[in-house]
Amino acid sequence: MDKNTLTVSQALHDYIRNVSLRESEVLKALRDETAKDEMCIMQITPEQGQFMALLVKMLGAKRTLEIGTYTGYSTLCVAMAMADDSLTIACDVDKKWTAIASRYWKQAKVENKIDLRIKPALETLNEILNEGMANSFDFAFIDADKSSYDTYYEKTLQLLRPGGVMAIDNVFLFGSVLESDECDKQNDSINIDRDSIRALNIKIKNDPRVDISMLPVADGLTLALKV
Repeated sequence: MDKNTLTVSQALHDYIRNVSLRESEVLKALRDETAKDEMCIMQITPEQGQFMALLVKMLGAKRTLEIGTYTGYSTLCVAMAMADDSLTIACDVDKKWTAIASRYWKQAKVENKIDLRIKPALETLNEILNEGMANSFDFAFIDADKSSYDTYYEKTLQLLRPGGVMAIDNVFLFGSVLESDECDKQNDSINIDRDSIRALNIKIKNDPRVDISMLPVADGLTLALKV
């Protein structure tokens, strides 16, 4: 078998979780509740959450940013990995989903580390910049509306410190980045999202402001370290 074409079967995926996943009870409970939601595809996988928590620990992160919170699984992974005097700013626009998140953050006793801001993420990012927080964040996670990814990328680069890391989710967009432009002429939103992700992937590849690695984790995860 060619290691360059190895696909992760369900059996291999189960093996990965069985031998490596260390998911706490509160994280599993949140994941189980989210699985009942019709939009549960938006939740990151537990192994991705564990990977991000490891990154945060390796960075010794004290200030982190999340663009797109949903029910708060990724936020919880990161907050649990940070010291008690740390802060993560979580951006979302949906009060129903983030109400679920808040319950589990409180249950895990990390709500004091999380500053949830319910408004369009661009407004929050501009507020943070105006508050003098440029070049001060250790880690950021982008997982929100795909058409705005480029804007989020640029604002987040301003907020990250040199040596800080940005993680960008869904850079494969469920494989649609490989589809021809003829595949879905009738669905403008899919085309816009696909084109936005494609353009950003190429932009990041050629961006001298960052060192990068695109990983085949879940739906594709790009790591960008600010130089």
